[in-house]
Amino acid sequence: MLFSHSFATIVLCALTLPVSNALPVPSTSDYTTHVSSSDSSPIGADAYIPNASSNANNSGTPADHTSYDCPSSSVPPDSHTPSNTASDNSATVENLTAGTSFPCSPASRKPATVVLDGQKLMNIKCRVKSGELGLQSELNGLLSQADSWMTQGPWSVVNNLKSVPNGNSHDYASQAPYWWPNNWEDPDSGDVCPYVQRDGVFNPETEQYTSKADRLSMFEASYTLSLAWYHSDNSSYRVHAADILKTWFINEATAMNPNLAHSQLIPCANDGRSIGIIDFSQMYTDVLDAVSILSLDYDDSWSQNDEAVFRQWNSDYLTWLTQSDFGKAELSAQNNHATFALLQVAGIASYVGQTDLARTTVESTKSLIDSYISQDGTQPLELERTRSWHYSIFNLVAYTRLADIGALLNVDLWDYYGPDGQSIKGAIDFLIPYATGSQVWPYEELNFLQYAASDVINAAADHNDHYAQSALPDIAYSPIGNQWSLRPSAEQLDNIVTT
Repeated sequence: MLFSHSFATIVLCALTLPVSNALPVPSTSDYTTHVSSSDSSPIGADAYIPNASSNANNSGTPADHTSYDCPSSSVPPDSHTPSNTASDNSATVENLTAGTSFPCSPASRKPATVVLDGQKLMNIKCRVKSGELGLQSELNGLLSQADSWMTQGPWSVVNNLKSVPNGNSHDYASQAPYWWPNNWEDPDSGDVCPYVQRDGVFNPETEQYTSKADRLSMFEASYTLSLAWYHSDNSSYRVHAADILKTWFINEATAMNPNLAHSQLIPCANDGRSIGIIDFSQMYTDVLDAVSILSLDYDDSWSQNDEAVFRQWNSDYLTWLTQSDFGKAELSAQNNHATFALLQVAGIASYVGQTDLARTTVESTKSLIDSYISQDGTQPLELERTRSWHYSIFNLVAYTRLADIGALLNVDLWDYYGPDGQSIKGAIDFLIPYATGSQVWPYEELNFLQYAASDVINAAADHNDHYAQSALPDIAYSPIGNQWSLRPSAEQLDNIVTT
C-alpha cells in the first residue's frame, strides 16, 4: 500500500491484513441442510431490478481493510468543482487536498449514521485529506457519480404519470414489476385481466408510475451527494442533496405521505400490496445515513428545522410500518422481504431514537438466520427464483446492513451462528467461488452479474472472515469501480449500476 508523505505520521491502531492464501471451501456434501418446515412459500418478492448487460470484469481494486485512528493534521481542502456532465473525471486526491488547513478528526465531524459506522467514516475522511494514494480511484469514482447527479432531480411523488388509486397525488404508488396482462403474448387478443406473474421479467407498463423509478434516483443521488460533500467539503454537493431530500420529504407542495399503501399494486386485482414495502426497504437506510451526514452542519440548504421535520416524517412512517396491516404482514413475511422489513424498521427506529425497538428488531434477525439460511450457506427461498444469484446477494445486503446496525447497538449478528451452524458469513462464503469465477453458478439466473457479490464479500472480510479476505483480489468489481473504502457497508450493486 502507498502512502503520501503527510500520511506517514498517522498511527495505525487496528490492523487487519487479508490472508495471502485462500482457504478451502467446505464441500456441500459435508453438511445436512436444515431449513424450517415453514420455509415453503410462494415467490412473493417483486423488487424491480432493471436489466443490465453483464460486465463481470475486475474493474476497481480490492478494498483496503486496514483500520486507522487519525490524528489532527494540517492538509488543504478541496478545489473540486462539480461538473455539469457525468464524464468529468478531473477530480483527484491532489485536487481534494489543495488549499488551506483541515483538521482531520475533530469529534464534531463524526456523523451519527445509522448503518455506516460514523467513526470509520471520520477516519476515512482523515485518510483522504491526508492524501493517501490508495483512495484515489475510489474518490474519483465517487465524485464522478456525484457530478452526474448535479444535473438531475429533484424528484417528487406528485409527478406520477399515472393517477394514484385513491386520487391523492402525495401518496406513493407503484405497479408490481413482474406481473403482465393476461394477453401479453398477443396484445390484440383477449382481455388484459387477470394479470399473470412472469418472475424476473420486467413489465415496461409499470414505468407509468414514475415515482417508482424516481424514488431509486432519490435514494442514490442523496446518498452519493452527501458522501461526496463529506469527503470533499464541496458545498455544491450538499446543497443539491438537501434540495432532493426536501422536495421528496419536507416541502408541503411536493412531499410524500408517510405510507406505502399503494405500492406494487396489480391491475384488475388490488390497489396495493404489503410486499410493495420493499420498494423503500431495499435502499431507504441509505437516505437515513445521507441525512445524518448532512446534519453535521446546519445552514440555509439544510437546517435544524429541516432535520426535525424529516425526523417526524420517519416517526410517522415507522408507526405505519409497525401498526398497519401491510406493515405487519411484511414483517411476518419470508425470504428477502422479511429481512428487508426488519432492516427498515431497525434503521428508522435507531434514527428516531427508539433504541430499544431497534435492538429487539436486530435481535429478531437471528430467527431468520436459523430458518432461512442453511448449514451449507445456501438460501433455499432465494434459490427458487429465476434471479437466484441476484436474490441470494440481495438478501445478504439486508443481513449485512442489519449486522452493521447491530454493531452500533451492541447486538452481534456478524458472529452469530444458529443451532446447526447457520450464519451470515457462511452464506457469503457460499457465493465466493462464483464471485471469483472459479465455479459456474448452478442455479437459474436470467442475468448473471458476477460483480454483484463484491460488497457483501468486502463486508465479511471487514469482519474477520478469512476466506472472504483471501478472495478479495480475485472477485469481480462493479464497472463503476470499487467504492467500499469510502462507504464500507454493502449496497445492491446490480441495481445501483443500472439506474
